[in-house]
Amino acid sequence: MSDQTPWSIEFYTTARGERPVAAYIADLPETEQARVTQDIDLLAEFGVALGRPYARHIEGDLWELRPGPHRVFYCIVTGRRCILLCCYRKRSQKAPKREIARALRYMTDWWEREG
Repeated sequence: MSDQTPWSIEFYTTARGERPVAAYIADLPETEQARVTQDIDLLAEFGVALGRPYARHIEGDLWELRPGPHRVFYCIVTGRRCILLCCYRKRSQKAPKREIARALRYMTDWWEREG
């Protein structure tokens, strides 16, 4: 267990008020929701120290949480904050370029509006 203050986990919200990660999780079966939520809780506890098999660095400020067949892209910002950007169901070994591009787009939008 980490003895430090937990990290703040925030859901990215689009300019239209949509929260892609929250919507994705809500559409999952209950057991899969629990798995994703469990890994988000680990992220809140360990932040940047959370490593494989739970999380991995993608590029730049973009990271990936890896709960089972699901992938949740997030970025880490100052003040012990993690912003959950978007997610998808893993279907191949590599993260699809379009999913990475979407996460980077959301991250840029977050920085422009919130950061």
